[in-house]
Amino acid sequence: MPADHRRIRVPEESQPQQLYAAGEGEAPAPRDPARLRPVYARARLLSQAKGSAYLEAGGPKVLCAESGPRQAEGGERGGCPARAGCEAPAALSGRLLCDFRRAPFSDRGRRAPPGGGEERELARAPQESLEPAVRLGRYPRAQLEVWALLLGDGGSALAAPLTAAALALAAAGVEMYDLVVGCGLSRAPGPAPAWLLDPTLLEEERAAAGLSVALMTVLKQVAGLLGSGEGGPNESWAEAVHLGFEGCQRLYPVLQQCLVRAARRRGGAAPL
Repeated sequence: MPADHRRIRVPEESQPQQLYAAGEGEAPAPRDPARLRPVYARARLLSQAKGSAYLEAGGPKVLCAESGPRQAEGGERGGCPARAGCEAPAALSGRLLCDFRRAPFSDRGRRAPPGGGEERELARAPQESLEPAVRLGRYPRAQLEVWALLLGDGGSALAAPLTAAALALAAAGVEMYDLVVGCGLSRAPGPAPAWLLDPTLLEEERAAAGLSVALMTVLKQVAGLLGSGEGGPNESWAEAVHLGFEGCQRLYPVLQQCLVRAARRRGGAAPL
């Protein structure tokens, strides 16, 4: 039988990765609360979409695509044209639509049906955080549509799609005031409110509270905050927000370089 060169053979003495996972009764090893897992980002990788992005932030893996602007359903043509350099009134401005889906294989432990309330909630949060950053007044009576597919859930499942959606919008050339960056946090259970930046899925499951922060990093304006659970006194929540802002600021250069590389690839592929 001829060899299948499309596959990579594993070593004969390899061991399953479950052997190295912490057991249910074992306490997680202490770590730096401000650490960020390695991030891989790429923009403009789907030729069928006007703008697209793939983000792999440690555990979560997200594929995002953007289309539009197109005429809004039920809308009429008219208003202030974008080429005129003006913005339409608020009543005529465009709108942003976000759709979020979990792949069936994103997390083996989840049994939530697709299209359920959790997915609608996870789609509403990125939409509310991205709307302040998009210049919707430049797209009168039009709509921008963003689709996000969560391929793998390793914690921070809300912050990763938000960041990927912002990358897809920027890669599509959508006019924005700033790039929105998201970070997730969780508070470990116990009397001392210790917050962890970029939690893993296990840390989120054991957490007493969680927080997702969306920041327009250049303008230094909050685009969205979503918290849940018992986070302790107000000072504890303020500490978490400050830690989340620091994480967003550290992620911004990585995303900026991703867009620069995408622009160079596009420029190099353009015909002379």
